[in-house]
Amino acid sequence: MNATLPKILVVDDTHANLVAMRRLLAQSGAQILEARSGNEALALCLDHQFALILLDVNMPDMDGFEVAALLGEAEQLRETPIIFVTAAYADDLNRLKGYHSGAVDYIAKPINDVILQSKVRIFLELYAARAELQQTMAELALRNQQLTQEIAERELIEAMVRHQASHDMLTGLPNRMLFQDRLHVAIQRTQRHHGHFALACIDIDGFKNVNDTHGHAAGDALLQEIAARLSTHLRGNDTVARLGGDEFALILEDLEDPQLALQLCQKLCAALREPYTLRVNGCSIDVRIGASIGIAPYLPSDRHDADEQLVQAADRAMYEAKRGGKNRCVLAS
Repeated sequence: MNATLPKILVVDDTHANLVAMRRLLAQSGAQILEARSGNEALALCLDHQFALILLDVNMPDMDGFEVAALLGEAEQLRETPIIFVTAAYADDLNRLKGYHSGAVDYIAKPINDVILQSKVRIFLELYAARAELQQTMAELALRNQQLTQEIAERELIEAMVRHQASHDMLTGLPNRMLFQDRLHVAIQRTQRHHGHFALACIDIDGFKNVNDTHGHAAGDALLQEIAARLSTHLRGNDTVARLGGDEFALILEDLEDPQLALQLCQKLCAALREPYTLRVNGCSIDVRIGASIGIAPYLPSDRHDADEQLVQAADRAMYEAKRGGKNRCVLAS
């Protein structure tokens, strides 16, 4: 028997009735299973999914009403349609009891071949339609899951692209573009709330010597270490960016006194002077460098190019630090 055929369960304690029902349903296009008692029917229902159950009402030990009631208590079985087969069809009380037990229809004995076959065909068509709907819903659910996953992957890729566009690939710090954006935001916020912040430009002293002596791989490793030290020693609301080469910039937030910005940068300068042990191609390389830092406190301004003026002031202070002997901090006047 083809396992893909829908299944019909015929429950009757009389052998002759089972034989007759088997003959009437031979051309139904369904696989016919038989049970001679309520207990046998319940056992079969646990092992098979039926499109329809034809259930005799009058059986010893457990009648059809009891079988239908027990089937209705099982969540996986309560949706299975039950047609009662009974000689008491004309009895309205019995029919009402059957509906309360879970029956969806009645067929009276003696059975009319045309009525039986017509009703069975209708329920098989409903079963096929429901199975098709369930299959469609399962496919939609799978497609929705795939779409959700695709959207999540696309959003992750877009976030990675945005991050790469605004961050330095080597150090992971904000790049010049993101730095300019944060500087513009800091100026606007300060103008609105009458706050204070400072900008610092950093140029690494001795970096070219490391690059020339130990190679670009050592230079890259050193830049990563410098970025890590700067990030470690700054506060959470500050910004450290790599502008390119060995040039870095800082946005130091909420510093009312320029001397506080100078003190913070002097601590950074001391931290950057500490020795570095670089791992390059499996070898350890010990290097030392310094930093020249120029600091420019932001002063309220109505000029549209206030950010450019601030960067130029910090840059001039940084070059003054280099001319004054390097490894030092200078506060712009």
